[in-house]
Amino acid sequence: MISVESLHKEFGRRVALDEVSFTVPKGEIFGFVGPNGAGKTTTIRILATLSSADAGDATVAGIPVAEDPGEVRNLIGYMPDFFGVYDRLTSTEYLEFYAACHGVARRKRPAVARELLELVDLSDRRDVQVDTLSRGMKQRLGLARALVHDPAVLLLDEPASGLDPRARIEMKELIRELRRMGKTILISSHILPELEELCTWVGFIDNGRMAAAGPMAEVRDAVVSGRRLRVELADAGEEEMARAEVILREHEGVLDVERLPDHLEVTVGPQVVDDDLLALLVERKLRVRSFAVIPGDLSEVFMRLTKDQMN
Repeated sequence: MISVESLHKEFGRRVALDEVSFTVPKGEIFGFVGPNGAGKTTTIRILATLSSADAGDATVAGIPVAEDPGEVRNLIGYMPDFFGVYDRLTSTEYLEFYAACHGVARRKRPAVARELLELVDLSDRRDVQVDTLSRGMKQRLGLARALVHDPAVLLLDEPASGLDPRARIEMKELIRELRRMGKTILISSHILPELEELCTWVGFIDNGRMAAAGPMAEVRDAVVSGRRLRVELADAGEEEMARAEVILREHEGVLDVERLPDHLEVTVGPQVVDDDLLALLVERKLRVRSFAVIPGDLSEVFMRLTKDQMN
């Protein structure tokens, strides 16, 4: 649905994007990950037809962004990190105004506004002025604004920025619902735990360069070499922990063992069968209290990718 190939953008002498390439398949939620200033917003603004690339190509549903920006705007809904609101308009008037900007027929605008306010759970605020809404409500109203013309693709730049925990949960559930409705969604954020829960695809950008992109699990597995296991013994004394470490290190396929105060973290290669490793510890008369896989997370992936680019 979204294709970005070799995008390059400079601001004066600063290179903002350096050969950025990635794809977002139809119906997926793509997490665009990177620190502030990495190039996320610049890329999104190019996709939203608000900025132009110096080189490279970007398409939405096969339509070149640079060649047919009008048609691309019909396909996308853009929610920026910070957006202006017309404070003296009510929520309904606000959405009807933007529906008019997108060419929605006058007779359809009240229904569009009503349905979107219901979708984002603001029906009880339909006649309330925008300036009286909380930050979380304004974010949800901003998302409703991006949906007034029923776009197939959503570009969301830091949609949870500044939200309290409850509002962030509500925003995540709303984004999941939009995916169930068939939307393709690109989310820019640096809040990695929330993206990990939400996204199906991910792309990492740092200093204007893509470090990795693809399905969430594939990227995570490719970057974090080896699986990690947490082994907790019933007796966490020095002698038993040391003996368990020796036994584990002798097993073929064990790449590393880290001894922590109350458990061992074991890194293993793909040839290791977890049950065999557990059985070995039991055979050696070690009392194992817990034995579990430690899932890799986006924070670890991003730190490794950033480190690789810095070296």
